[in-house]
Amino acid sequence: MNIDSPVGLTKGPGEKPHEFTFVSPDHRQALKVGEFITYEVMADGEPRQILSRIIDRRPLRLYPDAFLADPDINPDLVANLIGYRQGDYELFEVAATVIGYYDQVLGGFINPRLSPRAGRPIFLAPDEMLGRLLTKKQVHEIGSAQIGSLLSRDLGKVPVVLNVAALASTHMAIIASTGAGKSYLAGVLIEELMSYYNRAAVLVVDPHGEYDTLVDMMGDAYFRYEDYRPQVQIFRPGDVKVRVSALEVSDFYYLLPNLSERMMYLLGRAYREVSKSSRQEKGQPDRWTHGELEVCLRQLGEGRDDEAQDGQGKSADYTTTAEALNWRLESVLKHSLIFDDFKHLNLDELCRPGRCSVLQLNEVDEKEQQVMVATLLRRLLKARTQTVKKQSNEGDELYLPYPVFVLIEEAHRFAPASENAVSTGVLKTILSEGRKFGVAVGLISQRPGRLDSDVLSQCNTQFIMRIVNPVDQGRVAESVESVGRDLIDELPALTKGQVIIAGEAVNTPVLCRVRKRNTRHGGETMDAPAEWQQYFSAEEQGRLERKRALPPQTPRSREAKMFKE
Repeated sequence: MNIDSPVGLTKGPGEKPHEFTFVSPDHRQALKVGEFITYEVMADGEPRQILSRIIDRRPLRLYPDAFLADPDINPDLVANLIGYRQGDYELFEVAATVIGYYDQVLGGFINPRLSPRAGRPIFLAPDEMLGRLLTKKQVHEIGSAQIGSLLSRDLGKVPVVLNVAALASTHMAIIASTGAGKSYLAGVLIEELMSYYNRAAVLVVDPHGEYDTLVDMMGDAYFRYEDYRPQVQIFRPGDVKVRVSALEVSDFYYLLPNLSERMMYLLGRAYREVSKSSRQEKGQPDRWTHGELEVCLRQLGEGRDDEAQDGQGKSADYTTTAEALNWRLESVLKHSLIFDDFKHLNLDELCRPGRCSVLQLNEVDEKEQQVMVATLLRRLLKARTQTVKKQSNEGDELYLPYPVFVLIEEAHRFAPASENAVSTGVLKTILSEGRKFGVAVGLISQRPGRLDSDVLSQCNTQFIMRIVNPVDQGRVAESVESVGRDLIDELPALTKGQVIIAGEAVNTPVLCRVRKRNTRHGGETMDAPAEWQQYFSAEEQGRLERKRALPPQTPRSREAKMFKE
């Protein structure tokens, strides 16, 4: 089909003021929902090519019902016998929505509010035109991220390239059902961020341990450029610690649920006391230990608290309360993988340009995950704020001279809609204020219905993949303003690797086919039948036989082994 020849003629206005319809035979079946077309009008005193997107198509000529009465008879044969060949007469009514013409000065589309007149020709938008207008960057340009290619065109014909500066200042969200390819898409995005034309500082919160295959980037020639080599660090459970004194009192309340009012009062007072003592003795309020907090609680419990009185005006006794608090603190902190009295998150080690740090939290309790993420995000925002305002200097613990991009998997864990997690408030603060200080957040979730609506609505670039659940579709529709109703209706029909991209990183919403990753994908679904078959392999059976041949380990033998060690 000659792209310069018309594909149809305008019929008239559509259902809404910015929509119109045209009629086309569409012999090549090129006019798919989501495809881009153009028409010409006079706007601002000169001829303009107006870009539009197809939102619906319906056949105008159908076979009579009688032609379809017998399933054993081909209706084309019946039609040919009476001299009617549908291919010669097939027509479609196609509906389109107006996007506008691109203004280079404003850096966006302007809708002239002029639909094509009846009978005016409609053209398929050329590949070259779409490559220039749909996205804000070109392939391999500094600050670009090639995610894939336009779904309605042949593979690779029209690259879909994102503006990384927009992602890093206005935040993003990847929303998809299980198995739609959201983690795969996230891997593609990380590859682009770590490429030589971005060299980003990326931090990945990985609750399931799916991103360790990103280490492949360090040995892949695709990512090398002159003296640049991306670095990938995998921090497994226990590798990264949160200093106990870096927790806020609200974090302790969250880690110790169902505290009585007496417990909350005493814990809050002890927290203030140890922070004050640390400031006076060590110069900083967050240099105390778990043991010092316990001692303070015990002292407050053994003494008489004149600040709090019982109903008869007598000083309150908190001995039992202090003992209960210390027992609960001990049970949470002593055997934790992430809390420590002295070790702490080294922000400079985690976040630097050209480095991707992956925090694997798959063996950490969900509440501890939330507290860790909240603490990390608080410190990142504080470090970037103080650095930008020149309140921190090189060598300070809270000195971070470069912007950071934080990608959070299973985001509904850290900002749930139905409960007040300790990490929700921190996320809201960063999403509203982080852009000023260079802390960007990317959220990934398979259940947008369970994700806090305020958090989702503040992500100004959205990657939306197949979603079947009506509740999740509704949450996306109400929280993502830049995605049209026509594209929302496409969500159940999307297949694996197909994504709607909308928001600040592109000039207009597009349907994209995600490109192939250069690194291995770590989130593949387990093949249960293959695992079962493995049990009966000769190697596995031999291992089991050797295990059965060993003498059982008695309690006495275990004690002897421990004594020897």
